[in-house]
Amino acid sequence: MTAPRTNSQDSQTVTAVVAAAARAAAALVPSTSALTAGAPVSDPDTVPLPPAAAVAVTAGLSGEVSGDVVLVISGDVVDALQNSPVGQMDVASALRPALEAAAAALGRVRVAAERTEEPVAALDGLRDKGMFVAVPLLGDGEHQATLALQVTLPATRDQRGSLELLRHVAMEVTVEIGRTRMTVQELLSLHPGEVVELDRAASAPADLLVNGTLIARGEVVVVDEDFGLRISEIVTDAAELGAAAS
Repeated sequence: MTAPRTNSQDSQTVTAVVAAAARAAAALVPSTSALTAGAPVSDPDTVPLPPAAAVAVTAGLSGEVSGDVVLVISGDVVDALQNSPVGQMDVASALRPALEAAAAALGRVRVAAERTEEPVAALDGLRDKGMFVAVPLLGDGEHQATLALQVTLPATRDQRGSLELLRHVAMEVTVEIGRTRMTVQELLSLHPGEVVELDRAASAPADLLVNGTLIARGEVVVVDEDFGLRISEIVTDAAELGAAAS
């Protein structure tokens, strides 16, 4: 018989997962040097902040786990974004990829609309909501940013009732043939006629996403002069949800 899961076990699991989320986010936070994750902190009163903490980007999390994420950044990052060679960039939007990378490390988790807040107020908003973990992000030995999350572990529930309520809700469906990541310098060097290479082979299937969640894969086809997608594979989770609703 498996022993019941204890709060201590949950805490250790959450700390390990948040540490992984911090490492994923660190790779996408603008910085003059590569960032690494420091030691996790679980006490909201002792959260380490960058010496020049300027703003916090916050967002809600939903999916396999729910909660909130806060990314505190320094004034240097804010200045770099506001004085970008491609024009002033919105801080919250520019840091959304870092938040999404952190959420992806938690499992099938989505990031709600991000916003900016004052750092201390943003961190105070995480108190007494769920399990709390903060991780400093370091570059060249100096504290550059802090990622903090409070998460609520999922409880077992019946999905059938909720799916019935959503059956007639319209949702955005997109088809993705591939992705790539480019620096600002590379973006500035683009010109008409240039080919941008994606991270997917020409023979690989395209992804069908619903509200950003992968549902199926298939082959891109032309239907009456419009593009379409011939489904070749249903992702397991989507198939299971359909079975639960039937």
